[in-house]
This record gives sequence, C-alpha cells and structure tokens, in this order.
Amino acid sequence: MSTALDDVRADGHAPTLTDLLRRRALRQPDDTAYTFLHNGEEPRETLTYAELDEAADTRARLLADRGLSGHGAVLMYPSGLEFVRSLLGCMRARVAAAPVQAPRRLKDVERIRRIARSAGTTTVLTETSVLRDLESRFGDLEELLGLTVLDTAELARTAGRDATGGVPGSAPGPDDVALLQYTSGSTGDPKGVVVTHANFLANAAETDALWPCRPDGAVVNWLPLFHDMGMLFGVVMPLWAGIPSYLMTPAAFIRRPARWLEAISRFRGTHAAAPSFAYELCAREAAEGRAGEVGDLSSWRVAANGAEPVRWHVIREFTEAYAPHGFRPETMCPGYGLAENTLKATGSDQDRPPTAVWLSATALGEGRAEPVDALTPGAVPVTSSGRTVPGTEVRIVDPGTSRPCPPGVIGEIWIDGPCVAAGYLGLPEASEETFRARVKDAEGRPEDERTYLRTGDIGFLHAGELHVAGRLKDLIIHQGRNHYPQDVELSAEASAAGLHPNCAAAFAVPDADKERLVVVVEADGRAVRAEGTEGLRTRVAEAIHEHHRLTVDTVVLVRRGAIPKTSSGKVQRRACRALYEAGELTDLAAAPGSGR
Repeated sequence: MSTALDDVRADGHAPTLTDLLRRRALRQPDDTAYTFLHNGEEPRETLTYAELDEAADTRARLLADRGLSGHGAVLMYPSGLEFVRSLLGCMRARVAAAPVQAPRRLKDVERIRRIARSAGTTTVLTETSVLRDLESRFGDLEELLGLTVLDTAELARTAGRDATGGVPGSAPGPDDVALLQYTSGSTGDPKGVVVTHANFLANAAETDALWPCRPDGAVVNWLPLFHDMGMLFGVVMPLWAGIPSYLMTPAAFIRRPARWLEAISRFRGTHAAAPSFAYELCAREAAEGRAGEVGDLSSWRVAANGAEPVRWHVIREFTEAYAPHGFRPETMCPGYGLAENTLKATGSDQDRPPTAVWLSATALGEGRAEPVDALTPGAVPVTSSGRTVPGTEVRIVDPGTSRPCPPGVIGEIWIDGPCVAAGYLGLPEASEETFRARVKDAEGRPEDERTYLRTGDIGFLHAGELHVAGRLKDLIIHQGRNHYPQDVELSAEASAAGLHPNCAAAFAVPDADKERLVVVVEADGRAVRAEGTEGLRTRVAEAIHEHHRLTVDTVVLVRRGAIPKTSSGKVQRRACRALYEAGELTDLAAAPGSGR
C-alpha cells in the first residue's frame, strides 16, 4: 500500500509539505482538509484540498512579489483557517515563517519585536480581526512595532485569481526552512528552532508509524497552531495522512473542556493530542458533573498525551471517567517530544494500555530509578512515554560528563535522528552546545562521529521505554536529595478543595548559604473562604512535608491566572520565580476579605 511519502516521491524529487499539498489537491480535490469550529462547536468554515492549494498559491505569489522569498516573516494569527492558508503559502514561497501568539499585553508586543529581529524580518502577517484588535488596544501599529503588518486575507481578496498561476523563483527543497519555531523565551530572548521540510515529513512519518492514520481518520485539535504540538497534530499530520482536521480555539476548550470531547464524538475523531493537564481538566469536569453530553468516544484511537511529564493518576482518572462513553484504556498514548526535535520523539503503542513503573522514593531522590512494588510505602509512579521508531535513538547521558548513564540511573535525555532540527537561528554557539553534543567514552573521548540533541530533560529507560522525570533546570536539590517540582506541585494542588490542576509552581531561590523552597499556588474564592489564606498555606506546607519530607519556606497564594504559562498551558516555573524575585506576585493575604 502506498504511503504519503511514496505519493510525493512519485513526482520524481525529494518531497516537501507543499509537494504533498499539491498531490492531495490533484488526487482528492473535493475532500475536506480543515474545518474551523465556531465556539468549539459549530462548523463555520471549511477548506477542501483544492481550495487550500489555490489559497496557498495566492499567498505565495503575494509574498514573492514583495520580495520575501528566501527571507522570514512573523505569522500572528488566531487558531483558524487563515493561519493554515498563510503557513503553506509561506512554505511555497520559501518564506521562513515564525508563528507567534497575537499579543494580549504590551510586553507581548515587545516579544514579537524580538522574534522579528531574530528572524531578520520587518514583516508581520496577520488577518483582519487581529489587526483591528491590535489597533484598538495598542494604537498606531507601524509606529509601535516598527514593522510592516500585512493582512493576508484582505490582500488575497483584493488580488483575486490574478495572484495564482505559479510562484516566481525556485520551489522549496527538503533542506529549506519550513518553520522557525520560537521557544517561550521566559528567561531571556526567545530562540528560533530551524525546522526544515525534511524534519516535518520525518516527524509525520514517525508519528504515523507509531499511531497510524487510516483513511477513515479525523483529527480534532484545540491546541494553539503556533505551538509545536498544535502545529503537528492540527496541521501537518492531517495533511500527511489526507484526513480532515477539525480546529477550535484554545479559549473554547479552556472555557469548557468537554467541548473538545463532544467534537471528537460528533465528528468521529480518531486522533487528538493535549498536555496532561488538559486530560486532568476533563476528568475534573466529569467528577463535578459538568461534562455535558459528551456522547460516544469509541471512534477515538489515539489520545496523545505529552508536552509535560504525564501524571499517572490523571490517566487513571480520565480513563475511568470516560469509559462509560466508550473511551478505551489503550486509546491513551503518552509520548515525549520537544520543538528541537520538530515534536514527537517517543510514544506508547496504541494497541495496549499505558504503563508506569513504580520507583523507590528514596532512590529517586538519589538519582536512581529503582523499581518497587506499587504498594511499597512512598512508591512513586513514573509513566512510560513509550519508545522510538527505527531511525531515531534516545540515550540517557550524564549531563556533567557526557558519558552514558548505567542502567537504572537518571540522566539527561539525548536524541539522534532525522527529526532533530537544524539548530537555533543565528546562534551558532547555542546550536553547537544543544544540537551537536557527543557521547564520550570512559576516557572522555567522543564515542563516535554521531551528534545528539541535548534536550535538557531528565529521565531513564526501563524495558526499552523512556520515562521522563522532569526538567534538568527545574530540579530542586534539598539537603543533597533530588525533588521533582511536578511532584511537589501535585501535592500542593491536592491539599485542599478549591485548588485546581496545573495551578502551582515550585522552585528554589538562593538565600545566603542555602536555597529556599517557594511554592506559588493559585486559589479561587471557594478555597479562600473555606480555609482562609493562613489555613491554605498551612494545608499546602503540611501536604508537601508529609509526601516529600520537604519544609516549604514560603507559600504564596495568588489569584487564578497569575502563574505564567506557555501557550499550551504548561507552568513556566522560571518565569514565575523571576516574578517572585522581582516582587511582582500579589499575595492574596494582602487582598480585602482574604481571610487573614
């Protein structure tokens, strides 16, 4: 049976995503490619492959006519179909696209300026709704941003069909830049990960090999499309597989998480992806009777779960909550990936339920993965993130010596394979350090000529599968023992009613000759009224001491939404620590009616 890669190779040259789009437009012109769901519910706009191919051509010619081919452009769109049209138009015109979130605050505008400067461009592509919103909130955009802002939807409408019929200049090749995926930049200037067409197609091929998309498949996606996980699952994978993608905004999901599940049921979704906290929100909706009419989830074959350490209890709670709706245990597929590897690196098999290994808490604190019985007091579950597919290799390496870790020792996750991106744009030293690391032998010499991506994440291999323990830079070391912030945060969130998933940040701050443990917790009015601020502090501190034998030096209670998070909803611990150290976190104890 031919694959998507075979389809484009049949044209006689190495493939790119735009080659794949052209092939889809010729072979299945009237099939639905993407549908946007208004409010996460009603189909408002649909694109067929033929319509998308024509729209991408129109935008590509408009960009080429402005001399942008071979240069960069910032893409600033909401999650919708104009983003898809313009992204593929950029790729066809060989414009290195740098997707960003539309700014909500003035400091977001400055971040966009830094990204444009890094990408070497003064051009921002957007659509009418975003442009009007920016003008109303931030005034004269040209003066404020110092950039040229183009409304691609309006330009395409005024250009009409005269803008089609081929794009000037050479077509993109597999080694051309398909995307500049910028990191969060919470602790400094954001870094642009250079993703090539070959990277994209390799990642799509690997993901399809692990979690196959059959002709009857469909993707339902709420993740922001400018984010790596939303991009791959919402845009690239459906195009690769030739199946429809149903898109909704992140806001529609956050306002009512059950909308996502209702859409999967209604449109017979087979593939959907989200971070662990999203499944936790859905499980809580069910537990509190707010899941609505979710319907039948039996069509769902792959519920990819990644972008942060996957919590074992969340898998259990979500699976139990939605089993009556036809959700099968083997549908939950934990995985691991990062933008520097385009996205996916490992994933669990879709034909078996997810697994976890239970570890000795004592050994874990010493940097060892020592399996114990699940009933052992203090045993800690670490979810398997699955395996690689042939062509990609994962190694566990001592970050200090660059030597392979012995079995059972926790170390840094290093990756080699065709999905590893080309590097960071314009940052040769950082690229050399991160993307071209060498594993060393006992004498400190390079093992061989292979180079690896240093992920900055730590974990271990067990039974051939990767288990992620956390982020190397976020590790809390207290009295010579390692503590993983996500475990401390989980204890904080579970300490009192009215606290929510993904609502805590734990980190250490230097203080004279020691480090102090600070835990920031978002609390709603119900929790404050029930416990009072001092009561909540006590609850949080006691729960952390009970489960981790850690003394919390400071518990900061803040309002919902005060903890900084990434575009996909992950807690940004280092950004939160920076706010704490700058005195910019407002403690609820100072608010009227706080309960003090």
